[in-house]
Formats: sequence, C-alpha cells, structure tokens
Amino acid sequence: MLTSVAQIIGGFILLVWGADRLVAGASALARNLGVAPLIIGLTIVAFGTSAPEMVVSAVAAYRGNPGLAVGNAIGSNIANIGLILGITAIVYPLRVESETLKREYPLLMLVMIGGFIMAADLNFSRTEGWLLLTGLAALIIWMVRYGLRRGQEDPLAQEFAAEIPTNMPTKTAVLWLIVGLIILPLSSTFLVEGAITIARRMEVSEAVIGLTIVAFGTSLPELAASLTSALREEDDLAIGNVIGSNMFNILGVLGIAATIKPVGVEELMLKQDFPVMFLLTVLLFFMAYGIHGPGKISRNSGGLLLTIFFSYQILVWVTATRVVVP
Repeated sequence: MLTSVAQIIGGFILLVWGADRLVAGASALARNLGVAPLIIGLTIVAFGTSAPEMVVSAVAAYRGNPGLAVGNAIGSNIANIGLILGITAIVYPLRVESETLKREYPLLMLVMIGGFIMAADLNFSRTEGWLLLTGLAALIIWMVRYGLRRGQEDPLAQEFAAEIPTNMPTKTAVLWLIVGLIILPLSSTFLVEGAITIARRMEVSEAVIGLTIVAFGTSLPELAASLTSALREEDDLAIGNVIGSNMFNILGVLGIAATIKPVGVEELMLKQDFPVMFLLTVLLFFMAYGIHGPGKISRNSGGLLLTIFFSYQILVWVTATRVVVP
C-alpha cells in the first residue's frame, strides 16, 4: 500500500510539473512564431491544463481500466467548479466581464448534454470517441475564429498576454515542450498503477478512485492557474481556465480514451456523478451571469461550491460499491 501511495504522490508531482513545462514551452514557442496571445491561451493553455486528465485517462483506457478513465474526466469537471472555483472565489471574488467567456457557457452545457447522451447506454464506443474528438476540433476552430474577431480589446486577451513567457528562447521552449511530452505519459503510468492497486486493496471500484483521488490530482494545474490568476486580479482568466478545461475533459479526455478502447460507464455514475456535474455547472451559470447585476462569484458563492464539492466526496465513498477483487 505504501508503494502505491508513493506512486500516486510521485505521479501527481511529475504530472503537474510536466504539464507546466509543456504549457510554458508550447506557449513561448507559439509566441515566438507570432501567434496571438488570445489564440495561444484558448488553445495551447487550455490543452495544457487538461493534459494530465487526457494522458491519465488514455493510459487507463489502454490498460483496460475504463472506470478510472471516465471517473477522472467527470470527477475533474466536478473538482474544477466545486473545489477550484470555490477556493479561488473565497480568496478573491470573481467578476465576469469577457464576452468570450459568456459565449462559452452554453457550449459547455451542450458538450455535457452530448456526453451524457452518449453515456446513457453505459458505454463510450470508438465511434462516439471520434465524434467527441471531432467536436473538440470544431470547438477549437470556433474559439480561434471568435478570438480573432474579438481582437486585443477583449479583457481575456490582455490577461493571456501577461501570462505567456516573453523572454524564453525558441530552443529552450522546444526543450521544455519535449520534456513535458516525455514526463506526462511516464508520470501517468505511475499514477494509474498506484490508483489501481489502491482501489483493489480498498475493495472499491476504479471509478471511485478516479472520481476522487485521481480527479483531485489531475485538477491541480487548474487550481494553481486559477489561484494565480485571481491573486493577479485576472478574473476572466481564472474562470476561463475552468470553463475551457471542463469542455476539453468531455470532448478530449473521454474522446481520446474511447478511441483507444471502448470505455464502459457504471450505472451509478449516470444517477449520481453526472447530475452533480450538471448541478455545479448550472450554479456557475447563475453566479457568472448574475440575475440583478453583473456576473460575480462572491465569497459566499465560493463557500457554497466548496460545501457541495466536499458533500459530494463523502457521498461517493458512502455509496461506493464494494467489489471482490481476485
């Protein structure tokens, strides 16, 4: 058990560091090549913060552990809103000003509804996986085109420009990009092996571990990014990291996993975990848009999100199906 815990902790540390190096290298390289900061932020940064979930779920699916793959994607979406935005709003109440973000909320809901419909038969087939990846490609194209129309006057564009490295030589950027691409799959393998062993020792399904421990760990890059953005008073960037990551988790994480190998879904996830994800997303809609004024996620709202998140964690373990592992 101690070896498995060490694998998970070490895997998380390397995973977060590898994702950070990947984003830094890819962002600096793109900027050196003349790509607009908003485009870099909406694509490379969004991919980078979701890279841990994507790689972990891909490794889990390849190894024949579908519960871990799906649990990681859904659990990360729940953690992104409940835990990450909850903590961030308590540290620094967030205001929503960017039109880019406001247009992403309906897209996020559509993506989640599509994912739920595909999961209704308790399976993500390879065809559905390709459909999800096609949706991801369409989303990226839309984000790029819309970002180009908005231009540099968008508050989000200014915040991205401040975050992307400006003095990193191209050779260094390429080096960090390669390092990130090597570290991510290696650390994910350690993490998946440790998570599977712990699930068997605790006699719970792999989905439970994916929804809780693994989802928390792979969401650490979003937590760091959102907290940093909040402390710098970059509200749109803090919220944008979460919204973009959640769309990428459904389209990219589940899409990649399903194309590697058809992924099964536990029936309990449809009754328990998907509804919690929808609940938090709907609450985020009301908080971000506002009813009688500008959208704002206050400290009280952040406390509510955190309360729901921790209540959900307790629910997952309470309702965990005991399994006998040979």
